[in-house]
Amino acid sequence: MEIEKQLRINELAKKQKSEGLTPEEAAEQKALREEYLAEFRANLKRTLDNTVVEEPDGTRIPLTAFRKK
Repeated sequence: MEIEKQLRINELAKKQKSEGLTPEEAAEQKALREEYLAEFRANLKRTLDNTVVEEPDGTRIPLTAFRKK
């Protein structure tokens, strides 16, 4: 997510706390948060997909295969 969008999320959050949001701003905030969460979840999934568990004997098992054990 671009820095500008992250800054806009923060601006809207501050405005919401101080004076409230218009319906258009609330819709924008919701859309930006959904986009942020989708990117966050995708990044976390990629990280977990590339994580391996190393057994005491030195074998390396991908986390997805390890969870099935």
